[in-house]
Amino acid sequence: MRRDFVRFDSVYQRVESILAFMDLAPIQGTDVYLVRDLYGRVRIIADEPASDSIQGALVELATRLSRELGAHGHPPDASFLALDTPASALLGSSVRRMSGNIFWVDRMITGDGWRTVNAPASRRNRYTLFSVKGGLGRSTTAVVLAWHLARQGERVLVVDADLESPGLSSAVLDQAVQPEFGIVDWFVEDLVDQGAHVLEHMVGTPAWAQDLEGSVAVAPAHGRRPGEYLAKLGRVYLNTGSPWTERLDRVITSLEKAWQPSIVLIESRSGLHDIAAATVTDVGAHVMLFATDSESAWATYEMVFSHWRDHRIAEKMRARLSIVSALTPEIDTDQYLARFTERSWHLFREYLYDGVEPPYTNDAFSFDVRESPAPHSPLPIHWNRGLAAGSSLQKIDIVPVTLAYSAFLQSFDSHVRPATAR
Repeated sequence: MRRDFVRFDSVYQRVESILAFMDLAPIQGTDVYLVRDLYGRVRIIADEPASDSIQGALVELATRLSRELGAHGHPPDASFLALDTPASALLGSSVRRMSGNIFWVDRMITGDGWRTVNAPASRRNRYTLFSVKGGLGRSTTAVVLAWHLARQGERVLVVDADLESPGLSSAVLDQAVQPEFGIVDWFVEDLVDQGAHVLEHMVGTPAWAQDLEGSVAVAPAHGRRPGEYLAKLGRVYLNTGSPWTERLDRVITSLEKAWQPSIVLIESRSGLHDIAAATVTDVGAHVMLFATDSESAWATYEMVFSHWRDHRIAEKMRARLSIVSALTPEIDTDQYLARFTERSWHLFREYLYDGVEPPYTNDAFSFDVRESPAPHSPLPIHWNRGLAAGSSLQKIDIVPVTLAYSAFLQSFDSHVRPATAR
């Protein structure tokens, strides 16, 4: 007889329902892990049962999972795996508590980076520029923001962490001032304990930064001669004695120690891959989320925010977020920004803000739709023909920069920087 079709998205809710109607008293005190493997099938993993009552409860749970999960379950005799080694040591700490001492573990090839916040501490001087899709002006914004901050006397370090699409590296640095090495070179040399040898040859200074009160240093993805870039890129994400995300934080920290910047701007890879997640969750930066008022942008950010809420890390991320209205149109600008603000507020309120009703108090992390500053309040960047995609970033043209970025830079100075300095 054909089993009923059970879709992947309903598996977790079905497991919750099974647990709600079971007598879990016999397994109190025993950690039980429900592991969804790479194929999407759920199995029980626990320490070797210490009594017949525990064994019986686990067998009953295995039988119910097999019956209720369809193709996403295992046969009853293959649904329970007892371990001599403590299950917690085998599975690590990236788990989600379901009920009491019962935990949920998702085995994934990618996507795991979005459900943990592994930064050792918040870095007040770091800012990540992130978007769920490309073409929203992150590179241009990194350059304009670096120029703006250096005019105020800041020492700015720009890190090109978009290693798969390293446009910033060549767009902002003339060939004559490109450094010998880049971020990718550090990663491969660090594998053989030679990271320190390339560190002092990893930054270049743009021509437009020469006469500013402060300074700008750019750490590109690749050096003057990329060499075997793809071969090197294929080794960047190796987990050695520590996860590669810790090595990413380490190279940024090493650059900070060498160049002593007061501000660090990190251009992230776009999209939902774990590589992009690392610059959002694992380097302690304040994150500027670039978006347009489009269905695809809001839907994708909803995926990320709901993931954070479900894995109970929303509180760790929400105060570190600002949203950027990229490519804000020249026509009907006020109406566009009002609509953008409304949709941004609904998204933050649903997934990241505290579930309280107005009037909001200082004790609650919640904001009114028109309240500013607030994480949902957009920092607007206006579309300008003089700063269209593909424009050279090796010089700063004051007129289009002022037209496009005056509101953004004012908001950054008045809202974002004071908030991250606390």
